Amino acid sequence: MISLARCDGRPLRIGHRGAALLAPENTLASFRAAVEVGVDLVEFDVFGLSSGELVVAHSDDLLEVSHGAVAGRVRSLPLDELRSTCPDLPTLAEALDWFASEAPDVGVHVDLKDSGIAAGVATELRRHGLLERSFVSAFYRSTLREIRRREPGVRTGVTFPRDPLRIHGRRGSGPFERAALWSMRRVTPSLVQSLLVGSDASALVLHHAVVGPAVVRRAHARGIAVVAWTVDDPADLARVDAAGVDAVVSNDPRMFLSTLSA
Repeated sequence: MISLARCDGRPLRIGHRGAALLAPENTLASFRAAVEVGVDLVEFDVFGLSSGELVVAHSDDLLEVSHGAVAGRVRSLPLDELRSTCPDLPTLAEALDWFASEAPDVGVHVDLKDSGIAAGVATELRRHGLLERSFVSAFYRSTLREIRRREPGVRTGVTFPRDPLRIHGRRGSGPFERAALWSMRRVTPSLVQSLLVGSDASALVLHHAVVGPAVVRRAHARGIAVVAWTVDDPADLARVDAAGVDAVVSNDPRMFLSTLSA
């Protein structure tokens, strides 16, 4: 089972959607860019189509998944039609093939963006021989339980917080969103136990703004790793590193070289 413990006194380096600031996110090119920079794990999103295929995509928003090319919905499109719009979009099977053959020493961080895909993801991880190298995260605790029920050898992490008002990314929402997240930092340590109940997870995957030394201490006291996402500012990286997090997710993994090695 993959270790999420700090390595040589530093947090593990996780590339977000590959390396989203270096290449189009959630593509093999982005995975390759992250590996070339020297990450410990590569994170990517998995979403289910209505026809049953699992693809590497962040949401049902076609404008996002096509990198701004076409508006619409992802889920209802047949895979071949989706490919015509998003030629660089891999299926989960293609992504795992790439990790198995081209990145044998890199961990696989699979973030589930759909609540009904646990069985398919578990099957693909086993088929590609990646169970021991994989870390699966999700907002949905029932999904994490299902992953662990099917494959007890996979590390899992519960993600917090969700975006119940669906304001993330909306124009003008940035200041409100940041203020809300920062205010949550004081209460997050008290939520550690409740977040873990019913998930069977061994890690907390927390937005960096809610991470402080108190939540890390409380998680570690329970044997729970803490992963901070998504960190793109060197000051934030230094802060969560000082708090003692076990791993950090970033869109630009080059930052790890300039900040953590300083």
